[in-house]
This record gives sequence, structure tokens and C-alpha cells, in this order.
Amino acid sequence: MDVNLLALSIGLGLVVSLLFSEIFGLAAGGLVVPGYMALYLTHPLDVAATLAAALLTFFLVRIASTFVIVYGRRRTALMILVGYAAGALMNMALVAAIEAFEGAPSAIPSTDAAALIAASRQTVEAGVIGYIIPGLIAIWLDRQGVVPTLAALITSAVVVRLILILAVPESLQWFEAAHEPATFQEEASEG
Repeated sequence: MDVNLLALSIGLGLVVSLLFSEIFGLAAGGLVVPGYMALYLTHPLDVAATLAAALLTFFLVRIASTFVIVYGRRRTALMILVGYAAGALMNMALVAAIEAFEGAPSAIPSTDAAALIAASRQTVEAGVIGYIIPGLIAIWLDRQGVVPTLAALITSAVVVRLILILAVPESLQWFEAAHEPATFQEEASEG
């Protein structure tokens, strides 16, 4: 049976988010966010970039709200729009960092350096998770606070990941293999 892992992960994330909301009174950064984050827990750069984009969004909208009246739907729309832009900026910053690394002189032999750069590029290609995920996280950072939101998000993503490991380990392994960047050793052996 072919399992749509993203749909299953989002569905489990919805259930876990609702349970967290009912039991603990904490939102996990939006209903769909734990499902997305659960799939990328083995990619710490992606998770860190997503959380950094969400925090940047939170702070930018908080600063903007001191100058402009932003409440209700406007605030939600602004959070998602700024989150989208922050995600794009974060992705560009990661690519620029890798390109700067490429231009730096290296003491590593040229074949090893080329393999390392190629592996780094593949790691950066994913960047921020989703387009609206940083904005959704930022909305809840604003509504319930940074620490409670991040704690609920991380915990619920781990719970969803554990359920996926128990329920569909083969599909999860396939997803990981399909989304895993090449390691330095693999690139060096090919070159």
C-alpha cells in the first residue's frame, strides 16, 4: 500500500495539536506545523532556519506594530506575508553563505573541497520548511509567547515523529532516503 507520508504526517499533527490544545492549553505553532516539522526533524539546518525565520517574523511584526495599527486579520495576514519573506531571505542567506565558502581559499585538496561544497549545496537546497510555516509559528509566538509555543511545537513534532516511526517505518525510511543530502564521503567517492 502506497502511503502519502505528508498527508499522514499532517493528519497526525492535527490530532496531536488538538490534544495538546485540549490537555495542556498550548498551541503547537498552528495545526499543520507539527506534521511538517516531524518530517524534517532529522534535518536540523532546515528546522533551525524555519524557527529563525519565525522568530524574525515575530520581531519584525512586533516592531511594525509600534508604528502601525495591526490587529486581527491584518496581523495574521502580515505575519504570514512577513514569514514568507523572512523564509525567502533565510534561504538566500544560506545560499550566500555557501557561495562565500566556495570563494574562500581552502587548504583542503581541490577534489575534497569540491565534494564538500557539493554536499553543502545539497544541504542548503531545502532551507526553510514550507512557505507559510514560519508565519504560522510567528502567529502563535505572538499569541501565547515564545517559550510555550516552541516547547509545544518541539514536543508535538517529536510525538508525531514517534507515531510515524511506529506506524509506517518503511515509508519514513523511503522519505528520509529521498530527502537526505549526499554526505562528504559519498561525494568524494564519486569524484
